[in-house]
Amino acid sequence: MKQIDVALGDRSYPVLIESGLLARAAEHLAPLAAGHPLAIVADQDVAQHLATFTTSLDSAGVKWRAMTVPAGEASKSWTTLAQVCDQLLAWGVERRDLVIALGGGVIGDLVGFASAILKRGARFVQIPTTLLAQVDSSVGGKTGINTAAGKNLVGAFHQPELVLIDPRVLDTLPDRELRAGYAEVVKYGLIDDFAFFEWCERNGAALLTGDTAAREAAIAHSVAAKARIVAADEFETNGTRALLNLGHTFGHALEAEAGFDGSLLHGEAVAAGCALAFDFSAAQGLCPAQDAERVKAHWRSVGLPDGLAPTGLRASGARLVEHMRHDKKASGGNLPFLLARGIGRTCLDRTVDLGAVEAFLDRQG
Repeated sequence: MKQIDVALGDRSYPVLIESGLLARAAEHLAPLAAGHPLAIVADQDVAQHLATFTTSLDSAGVKWRAMTVPAGEASKSWTTLAQVCDQLLAWGVERRDLVIALGGGVIGDLVGFASAILKRGARFVQIPTTLLAQVDSSVGGKTGINTAAGKNLVGAFHQPELVLIDPRVLDTLPDRELRAGYAEVVKYGLIDDFAFFEWCERNGAALLTGDTAAREAAIAHSVAAKARIVAADEFETNGTRALLNLGHTFGHALEAEAGFDGSLLHGEAVAAGCALAFDFSAAQGLCPAQDAERVKAHWRSVGLPDGLAPTGLRASGARLVEHMRHDKKASGGNLPFLLARGIGRTCLDRTVDLGAVEAFLDRQG
């Protein structure tokens, strides 16, 4: 078992990574539960994993109650949030009880936010079942829901008590979901780790086709990278944590344009967004054009969109920029962009001219 600690003082917690961990989850949860029943909120698509998990709990004599919510980005809504909170309250969940988020990034964000606001803060545990959630959204304490104005605009920072990652559950993940999660793996190389990007170029195909060792290595490396960044800037106040948003300003605009309807997965939007960030950086003379092309070539090699056109969206630059104006990172009318000086050399730019972005996007259709 690999353990990576997210060092946040009295909010610190471990991330445990091991194949087969889900079937032994009760070993790690029983001491935290202290005799209180677990409140499980799961994705409807992970019935197999829910059965494995609850069998582990039953074997250890841990009491539990479970509810499921529909899979997909549409569940990150006011309506589903209210349903989850109402059920948790009907169960009599108290602050000291554990709420379990079992599923992908949608479930983690939704249940984490419900835990943050339930009785002004309940304890929760992340058990991510998708690659995207395992390497990114389950770690760091960002929770939230989507609104008509955009993605993740309502939420809270609320750290979990524990994260349990079982790479074996990825064997049941649809290929498209796996590729989407892989975009977040590559992102860590693009941010500040050129050597890891090279590792992805060599091992990405094997990871996606079932190489267990490659998956475990990628998950551990990604979690360690995120834990380091989160520990340095938990609440995104000094600019360090903002680096994790590489590709997201463009990507969130693409998701908003798609209407969060599942036609464009978050990881696909991140891949397209990273390609656009590198292309825009190259157009501004900031990044070597060959680096932008290398990034796009890797996306193509693993079946991910390498820009706007492959997403199938036909939005104008003005419309996409309007989505960006609702970005939660905007401050004083300015929108910070994560740009690149090269692969592994991401930088934060708060002076980007949105008119230039609009014109650039019009050229991408």
